[in-house]
Amino acid sequence: MNIKYFDIFKKISNSQYQKEKFRLQVELLKLQEWVLKTNKSLAIVFEGRDAAGKGSAIKRMVENLMTKHYKVVEIGSPSSLENKTWFKTYYKKLPKKGQIVFFDRSWYSRAMIQPTMGYCSLGQYKYFMRKVNQWEDKLINSGLILIKIYLSIDKSTQRKRFHLRKNHILKYWKLSENDINSLSKWDKYTFYKNKMFRNTSRKNCPWIVINANNKLTARLNAIRYVLKSIDYEGKKELKEKDWNFNHSKDRIKIMDVQFSNLNIEQYELLSSIKQII
Repeated sequence: MNIKYFDIFKKISNSQYQKEKFRLQVELLKLQEWVLKTNKSLAIVFEGRDAAGKGSAIKRMVENLMTKHYKVVEIGSPSSLENKTWFKTYYKKLPKKGQIVFFDRSWYSRAMIQPTMGYCSLGQYKYFMRKVNQWEDKLINSGLILIKIYLSIDKSTQRKRFHLRKNHILKYWKLSENDINSLSKWDKYTFYKNKMFRNTSRKNCPWIVINANNKLTARLNAIRYVLKSIDYEGKKELKEKDWNFNHSKDRIKIMDVQFSNLNIEQYELLSSIKQII
């Protein structure tokens, strides 16, 4: 099993996060230009439990990219036909030459959330697990660059995020009945997740596990790994920052409200809220 854990950034202030995000986004644009110039195809898969921050991580990655040359795929609840032709469904969504595609959940839904929630049959699950490595190998051998990222959160963090979604005037719609039902199936999901890692994390295509309890550091780590793993033209060496983390001099903006001149206790409280929403 070739799982890789990638957690360069452990703790970071909001202003430091903004500076580092800008620095990484400059490199992301260079990467996209290289993909376009060399006719490469790049697929970046994001998996994780509900509320792990997959969508928000992708949002920061595409924030300044050229819109014509990337696509975000979020299939949602598959149709009966898509369920029956699972690989074919996702094959159609893969990047063309010169394109980057970000998957907010992917074909690996069949390895984790679908069997956990009973959305696929046991036969469909077993068939997927038998065939997925061979399917990916064909894609990689044909020139696809495939990166698989798993955003990992603990149960306490998921509960907090669900609670905040439920009571957020603009985000309440993001909490579905299925999300709530998944809480009682935490251990079952963990079983399928670990089985997926054992069977599908390989040397030529490993799973990259990122701690996502802090959304800010998770986003930076995801971007950093993608940049680190590809030798694109004009690549700048990204030295790891040794942040001098100073709470009292920092500011935080939450829901368009700016907080400043905070003491350590105030900063920690607001920072914990920002990392969740």
